[in-house]
Amino acid sequence: MKSYKENIDFNNLPRHIAVIMDGNGRWAKKKGAMRIFGHKNAIQAVKDVTEGCGELGIKYLTLYAFSTENWSRPKAEIDGLMELLVSTLKQEIKTLMDNQVKLKTIGDTSNLPIDCQKNLAWAIDQTKNNSGLTLVLALSYSGRWEIIKATKAIAAEIEQGKIKASDINESLFENYLQTSGIPDPELLIRTSGELRVSNFLLWQIAYSELYITPTLWPDFRKEHLYEAIWSYQQRERRFGKTSEQLNPVS
Repeated sequence: MKSYKENIDFNNLPRHIAVIMDGNGRWAKKKGAMRIFGHKNAIQAVKDVTEGCGELGIKYLTLYAFSTENWSRPKAEIDGLMELLVSTLKQEIKTLMDNQVKLKTIGDTSNLPIDCQKNLAWAIDQTKNNSGLTLVLALSYSGRWEIIKATKAIAAEIEQGKIKASDINESLFENYLQTSGIPDPELLIRTSGELRVSNFLLWQIAYSELYITPTLWPDFRKEHLYEAIWSYQQRERRFGKTSEQLNPVS
């Protein structure tokens, strides 16, 4: 069977792909297992997508790993997720280094257990000089939290006289976001078939192309990634303009 990879235009790749990794719990339920079983089996999907993006030359990959709303889940599931995060970072650091992957995080990571914070800081420091794909983990993150945090920071600087209200524009505002210095994602992938953005990168996805797949995240593989990119390349990105404006007839 022909792979979607063969149809990908390497001159039209998104620089940044964001993924809402959904369906771990439902995948586990179908297997008659605990939700944490789904999270453990999702690691291979993370590996596949990270490797696939690196091989294609994608510059940034952001994975929605844990939202601020996820703190309301059962304690056993949260504890299992945090332990899984620590163990995975330790196990995968060599692979990240071998593939020149640079690790970053966005979100209120101060809420994570101390062990998680230490291992994240260690992994980020180890990979900081890598020159390949930048893998961004959204942990204890939500879009509304990020926008409020940025707004408060700007308000504080106005009070201190460092900036004026009239200075505020999109460019300035983006400097106060967690993703400052990272281009907005051109492609947002959501697994499990849910038709919502779940408070993820609300500012940054204003003009992202959405790709929804019924595939549950633990089953997501490189071929699914290739299909999403191929679908993205079939679309005309107009940014509010008309087709005629983008492609004027001479």
